[in-house]
Amino acid sequence: MDSAAPSLDVATPERVALSLPVAGIGYRCLAYLIDVTLLFLFWMVAYFTFTLLVSDVLGFLQGLSGLVQTLLVVGMFATQWMYWTLAEVFMGGQTPGKRLIGIRVVRVDGSPVGLLESAVRNLVRVVDFLPALYATGCLSMLLTRQHRRLGDLLAGTLLVREERFDLDKYTAPATGASTVSATSGPVRLTPEDVELVLAFLTRAPQLELAARVRLGAKLVDRYGGLGESERAAVLTSPQATESFLRARVQAER
Repeated sequence: MDSAAPSLDVATPERVALSLPVAGIGYRCLAYLIDVTLLFLFWMVAYFTFTLLVSDVLGFLQGLSGLVQTLLVVGMFATQWMYWTLAEVFMGGQTPGKRLIGIRVVRVDGSPVGLLESAVRNLVRVVDFLPALYATGCLSMLLTRQHRRLGDLLAGTLLVREERFDLDKYTAPATGASTVSATSGPVRLTPEDVELVLAFLTRAPQLELAARVRLGAKLVDRYGGLGESERAAVLTSPQATESFLRARVQAER
């Protein structure tokens, strides 16, 4: 990673320093364009569906009272606000556009974004859009080192790029003192072993479930020194596996 590029430095519960690359304005714009395109297609489908029920759409809208027209505009904004907010909450800080580009919303401490933060940052899109074409938001991103728009500044969030994980290092054969059979008992971990296990524990929640289970089992086999019954108990769930590995690391300190 370019050392000059902005990043978010956080410390994990295992006391491992982790640097997350911040998503620049280019990544954010591409993701935004994808999401806006999806919203545009949604409203086009809604419009053509409505024309099947009402032939004169413009005349129908003009015939509505001022209050109903206002509520209609508010409803359209609320629909788009819910799209951004619910997607980020239920897709782990991502919208379809963010997922395609490979970026994610997180809190400033690196933890997952919550409902309140997502609701605030997306509500402030109204201000970021002013005076037109997201001018205020783009200016804010250009002037802040971590490319945060006003919504991010108020909500305490920012966007980071997802890293590609090198899974081979977790499955490579152990060498030297780390090689241990399943029944010979655990051996003392080297600093490199500790770093490897902590790197897995840090990245495990972001891995696909199958990869998470497979890699956790390999690390247990490599460093656990367990009998068959103990091994089966440790591998009952990813959480149990990772708790065991975390305890192995803490035992070395």
